[in-house]
Amino acid sequence: MTPAPTGECRTLFVGAVEEGRRCLDAMLAAGERFVGVVTLKDSLAATTSGAVSFDDLGQRGIPVVKVSDLNGPAGVSAVAGLAPDLILVIGWTRLLSREVLAIPRLGCVGFHASLLPRYRGRAPVNWAIINGERETGNTMFFLDEGVDTGDVIAQRRIPIAYEDTCATLYGKVADSAIEMLSETLPLLKQGRVEARRQDHTLATVMPKRRPEDGRIDWSRGSRALYDWVRALTHPYPGAFAVSGGRRLFVWEAREALEPSGDAGREAAPGTVLGVSGRDLLVAVGGGALALRRVQWDGERETDGSELAALTGRRFEDSRRMAS
Repeated sequence: MTPAPTGECRTLFVGAVEEGRRCLDAMLAAGERFVGVVTLKDSLAATTSGAVSFDDLGQRGIPVVKVSDLNGPAGVSAVAGLAPDLILVIGWTRLLSREVLAIPRLGCVGFHASLLPRYRGRAPVNWAIINGERETGNTMFFLDEGVDTGDVIAQRRIPIAYEDTCATLYGKVADSAIEMLSETLPLLKQGRVEARRQDHTLATVMPKRRPEDGRIDWSRGSRALYDWVRALTHPYPGAFAVSGGRRLFVWEAREALEPSGDAGREAAPGTVLGVSGRDLLVAVGGGALALRRVQWDGERETDGSELAALTGRRFEDSRRMAS
């Protein structure tokens, strides 16, 4: 363990996913020192979208503590044992308990990938794309016992480009977090940051998303479904359709505004119209969607055109998988 020099702020990092790792690496490159890193146990990381390894940091003299429940007795004890003055929570999907929040004298600071108080809660980037937003943001704030309700330290606005996916947008979010950290971390370590209270009357709260929520509703328009696919693609579980009881994951799509021919325009939503270049065309509400990269559950990822044999078939309408 590399202890903080006498009089230096003892900073602890808590994170599990790529956004947090990028921020941590940037801070280490800038010369910041940490008394430890808290992350998920391997079994939990394996089921967490976007989780990355922090194991190499142990070889650099930074203690790595893996927890299944940061708020449980073992987690609280581990954090207290590192005696942090400040805790940075970046890329962590769980709330911190009152016991953990009370440990650092300078508080716990986190990030949320939205312009708080809008899009509080789970999967803010995914929801922003699904909802057709043209702008989102990133907020640096003091954590409290609420869900993204703490006082705001800094914010950045982030445009959502037409080509953005959840992965590229989270990359922009990480970039903005690094910028805010470089500006405010010195003040945070000195206890000199001024924060403003959120206007809770403007809050919106987004629900948790589950893998089974990715089912494609072909009755929606091509733009809405394009947004659906890019919001749920790698590293998330993916948008999917069902044919013959099998899931077909759609990792990349594009808008095809008008199905070709009278038969295409009259086809029921979910009907496979044929192949165009690399893509498999599927009728949707008011147009067509071109499936560019697809994958049958358990098989390799391919171009949509490799599924030409599905032409004329219709993906199942049911919004629920058969048990």
